[in-house]
Amino acid sequence: MTSLPTRPPGPDVGDVVVDWFATAARDLPWRRPGVDAWAVLVSEVMLQQTPVARVEPVWREWLERWPTPSALAAASPAEVIRAWGKLGYPRRALRLRDAAAAIAERHGDVVPADVTALEALPGIGTYTARAVACFGYGQRQPVVDTNVRRVVARLAHGRAEAAPARAADLSDVAALAPDDDARAVRFSVAVMELGALVCVAGTPRCGACPVRDRCAWRLAGSPPHDGPARRVQKFAGTDRQVRGRLLDILRAASEPVDAAALEPAWDDAVQRSRCLDSLLADGLVEQTEDDLFQLPG
Repeated sequence: MTSLPTRPPGPDVGDVVVDWFATAARDLPWRRPGVDAWAVLVSEVMLQQTPVARVEPVWREWLERWPTPSALAAASPAEVIRAWGKLGYPRRALRLRDAAAAIAERHGDVVPADVTALEALPGIGTYTARAVACFGYGQRQPVVDTNVRRVVARLAHGRAEAAPARAADLSDVAALAPDDDARAVRFSVAVMELGALVCVAGTPRCGACPVRDRCAWRLAGSPPHDGPARRVQKFAGTDRQVRGRLLDILRAASEPVDAAALEPAWDDAVQRSRCLDSLLADGLVEQTEDDLFQLPG
């Protein structure tokens, strides 16, 4: 595997990306001054596999309703699932509630700053822990998501697409960050933004890239991806869609419903039953003693 190239003379690659971010960044509310680590944690969980435009209004509503971890922990699972709305992957909502309860109990209702303590929270992995430490507490941390890995694959390794996630991803990103700690923190969000807006999957906008003149992939002639084709995740007709429709009915219900009330969610009875069973197994739906269904209490 190609190692990181020697940094070219002149402005450092990381500094160039940080300077680009100063004028190109989107104005997202969780990036604004004064936003605390709890708000950052909520945003990071919501943003997993979900577009920014869908997250922003729900994030605002959540922080107004549950401004502290203990406030969310006190809410019922049903309230949390209803408030999650159409963000998708609703298990994230329950995991966030579990993390909030742990923060309230173990850390005095303050999101911990230490990466190890963050990773010990229910449902919080390496990416989210480092993102909170970096964006919520201003710590110098390499924060690696799909967008960042794609930027590094092209910029540093000359590949069209990122290889499967690996431990070296963190050191690759750390090696590109500016020496100054404050700018390194900005770099962590700037390189993520570069991957989201410019160095996108498929057809990158190389003409708008601030580091195009030192991108190993572009300098190599932009060779095509030579690995397995990326799988395009469909939605229509999937169990995920059916689960969402079942939850829509239960969110709108003011009391438990019987199985017949769930039939309009999906015509295929076998698939509908399978998805209902999976929702029960995930703790997103409860079955009462008289065989009715509701959101968990």
